[in-house]
Amino acid sequence: MLDAFSRAVVAADSKTSPIGGEELASLKGFIAEGNKRLDAVNAIASNASCIVSDAVAGMICENTGLIQAGGNCYPNRRMAACLRDGEIVLRYITYALLSGDASVLEDRCLNGLKETYTALGVPLQSTGRAVGIMKAASIAHINNSNTEGNGGKRFRKMEMINGDCASISSEAASYFDRVISALS
Repeated sequence: MLDAFSRAVVAADSKTSPIGGEELASLKGFIAEGNKRLDAVNAIASNASCIVSDAVAGMICENTGLIQAGGNCYPNRRMAACLRDGEIVLRYITYALLSGDASVLEDRCLNGLKETYTALGVPLQSTGRAVGIMKAASIAHINNSNTEGNGGKRFRKMEMINGDCASISSEAASYFDRVISALS
């Protein structure tokens, strides 16, 4: 597992040159956005169970056959496995977002995921759709654009400093896109 700093050192070692120029500027930007990165990770991690359960519910609403006898979310143990897997994927996305590097997501989560799900008969299209819903909810939490109207009784406003989170949101979205791509 690498973070942004380790990745820069490995790249510099492979070129047998010191870290400088663009790499150094990139690392300075990584440090400057540290609090935004931590707020984003906290926003996702604090709402993980709601994000995942809403995503699975949304997936099931679009494909009700999943909860009928013979469906992949029937019986309860399969539904529990679906929720568990969603939380695991979301956890690895937060690890990648915190470190600023997707290697932990690729190595520990996505490596062999499609093959495993195919062998187990998990519908990849529905799984990808659930990840897409998790992406939308997570980005709303990062941007602090979730509203009481959308959250209902479970609404919880995060204590975050308002500001431009476009780069962090974009980075988080890219990690969700990697998961969706790995399932296709």
